[in-house]
Amino acid sequence: MNNTLILILVVGTALAFDFTNGFHDTANSVAPTIATGALKPRTAVAFSAALNIVGAFLSLKVAATIASSIVDQTSVTLAIVFAGLAGAIAWNITTWFFGLPSSSSHALIGGVVGAMFASVGSAGVLWHGIAAKVFVPGIIAPLVALLVAGLATIVSRVATSRVDDGARTIGMRVGQIGASGLQSIAHGTNDAQKTMGVITLALVANGTLAADAAVPTWVIWTCAIAMALGTFIGGWRIIRTMGHGLTHIDPTQGFAAQMSSSVVLLTSSHLGLPLSTTYVATGSVVGTGIATRGRKVHWNVAGRVVAAWLITLPAAGLVGAAMFGVESLFSGSVGEVVVAILLVGYASAIFLRSRRQVVDHTNVNEPWKSELDEPVATAVAA
Repeated sequence: MNNTLILILVVGTALAFDFTNGFHDTANSVAPTIATGALKPRTAVAFSAALNIVGAFLSLKVAATIASSIVDQTSVTLAIVFAGLAGAIAWNITTWFFGLPSSSSHALIGGVVGAMFASVGSAGVLWHGIAAKVFVPGIIAPLVALLVAGLATIVSRVATSRVDDGARTIGMRVGQIGASGLQSIAHGTNDAQKTMGVITLALVANGTLAADAAVPTWVIWTCAIAMALGTFIGGWRIIRTMGHGLTHIDPTQGFAAQMSSSVVLLTSSHLGLPLSTTYVATGSVVGTGIATRGRKVHWNVAGRVVAAWLITLPAAGLVGAAMFGVESLFSGSVGEVVVAILLVGYASAIFLRSRRQVVDHTNVNEPWKSELDEPVATAVAA
C-alpha cells in the first residue's frame, strides 16, 4: 500500500470522525428546540444539518488553528494522524452510547496529541498553543455561556412578564427556531473546521500541500457534507440528555440557552479558538436552569458531564497513543489496516449493543427518570 492509498484511508477516517462529530453534537443545536416542541425531532435535525453546511464556509480560522497550533507540522506523519483520529472516534462512540455530551473537539485534539506524543515525545506537541487555544478557552467559555444564558433568561422573563402565557410561549418557540438555526451555523463554523484542519495536516504530512497552504475547497465541501449527514442521523441519546437530563427546559429557557451558545461560539470561531460546542451548549442549558426560580438542575447528570469533560482529552490521548503503538508493531502500512479493523469492530459492537433498547425520534421526549437517581446509561435507555 503506497502513501497515496494510506492518505485516502486517513482522509476517509477523518470524514468518518466528522460524521460521528455530527451525530454526537447534534444535541448542541437542537435539544432545547425538540424538548420544548418548537420543532418536531426529524424537522429539527434536517434544519440543523442544512445550516451546518452554511456555517462550514463562513470562516477557516479554526481549521488553521488545528492544522498549525496543536502539534509540530514537521513531525507529523500519516500514521500519527490516523491513530489520533481512531482515538477520537472510539471516544465519541463510547460517550454517545452512554448519552454523555462530551467534547468531540477535545477528543480529536487529544487523540492527535496522544499519537504525536507516542511517536516523537513531548517535543512534537505545541503545549503553548494547546494551553492558549484549547485549555484556557475550554474552561472559560462554558462559564461565560452559563452566565450569559442565566442573564438572558432573566431578561427574557422580565421583558415578557406582561405578555399572555400563550403568546409568550408561541413567540419564544419561534425565537427558538431562529436561535437553533444560528447555533447550527455556529456549529458548522466551529466543528466542521476541526476535521478540515486534520485533513490539511495529513496533506501536509504527505507532502501534498505546503505547510502554509490554505485549506483546499474539496476538503471544505467534504467535511461540511460529512458533518451534515451525521447531524441528520441525529444523536438521539445525547439529545435526550441535553434536552431533559440537565433540567426541564421551557421555551424561554430554550431561546436564552441557544442564543447564548450561538454568541459564544461565533465569537470563538472569529478568534480562531476551537471551543467545544458541547460544553458551551451544556453551560448555557445549566445557566437557564439556575436562573429560573423553582427549576431543578439535575446536578447528578451535570456532574457526569463535567467528569467526561475532564477526562476526554487524556482519555482520547491514551487511545490515540495506544493506536499508534499498535501501528508500530507492524511493518509498512499493515498497522493502519489492523487499527482500522479494530476500530470498525469496536464501533460495530457498540452499535449492536445500543440496539437492545433504542433511543430515537419517537421516544426522545419521554419523561426523564433522573428523579430516581438512575445512572445516565439507564436514563437514556442504554
